[in-house]
Amino acid sequence: MRGLTVFCLAAGPTGSLVATTLWTDGRYGTAGGTVLVLAMTLWCFGLVGLMERVRPAAPRIAPVLLLYLLFGVTGGMAFGFQGFFEAVFGANAAESLDALAVHPLESTLLLWIPGPMMPTGLLLLAILLAWRRLVPLWTAGLLALGGIAFPLSRIPRIDLVAYLADGLIVITFAAIAGFIVTGRLDRAVAAAAGRDHRA
Repeated sequence: MRGLTVFCLAAGPTGSLVATTLWTDGRYGTAGGTVLVLAMTLWCFGLVGLMERVRPAAPRIAPVLLLYLLFGVTGGMAFGFQGFFEAVFGANAAESLDALAVHPLESTLLLWIPGPMMPTGLLLLAILLAWRRLVPLWTAGLLALGGIAFPLSRIPRIDLVAYLADGLIVITFAAIAGFIVTGRLDRAVAAAAGRDHRA
């Protein structure tokens, strides 16, 4: 479980960055959409493993935050599938949005609500990790910056900002994966749980 968690925490965000580099006029296309969906699957597993390790330090918050993040992952997958099928059916951005407008409830539940939950979930995760002192502040800070920069790149589809946001997230999760490998995260979780017990 630990080895797969470490791999997925590194591979999921990296795959998301790769998918972003495959944008064509701000759209994922078949290649980018495929990579994004597969990356989100890996990221999902990594987040489950991470939050299970974090849970003793935040037993009430961690499960709720995990559920929130998984809804965000669903949004990421949905946008990947959207890009894939746009390219398959030859639809441009305007045609795609017009088609989604015909199904407002389903589009809202599948895309427009889960989509923003990923970056806000990452921001909440950064706050939790910093508050419980589970990772160095620079790690939580980079994750927070990545979460904030994410929508700033996706809404207007600015390539450079997207690369920056994804890069910050990749660095952060690679660091967290390293903290798992070295046992640093587990020691920090045990220390946080111990503080609660003594209090």
